Amino acid sequence: MFPVNSTSEQKVLITLNPTTAAGNPATVDGAPVWSVIEGDCTLEVAADGLSCYLISGAADVVNQVSVSADADLDEGEVREISELIVYAVVAPEATGLGIAAAVENK
Repeated sequence: MFPVNSTSEQKVLITLNPTTAAGNPATVDGAPVWSVIEGDCTLEVAADGLSCYLISGAADVVNQVSVSADADLDEGEVREISELIVYAVVAPEATGLGIAAAVENK
């Protein structure tokens, strides 16, 4: 599970960097598949599937996003690896008071 947070005014770029058991760079067979399991965020997946923007929906929602890929490079065999991203969206905080003035007659 990979936790990530943002406000409802932001989006988050998630990048995949597949590695071997020894921690060395690895490749996957085909483009990884991304999907929203729970929540109202939307996904903007790169053409190669190795990165994706999580675009926030409503505030105070916890989203679950799954990404999976085929780790087996042999044709015809699939060895799926996957990750679960827990994406919490909160309401943005005020950063200014937005003072306004109105002049009126006495």
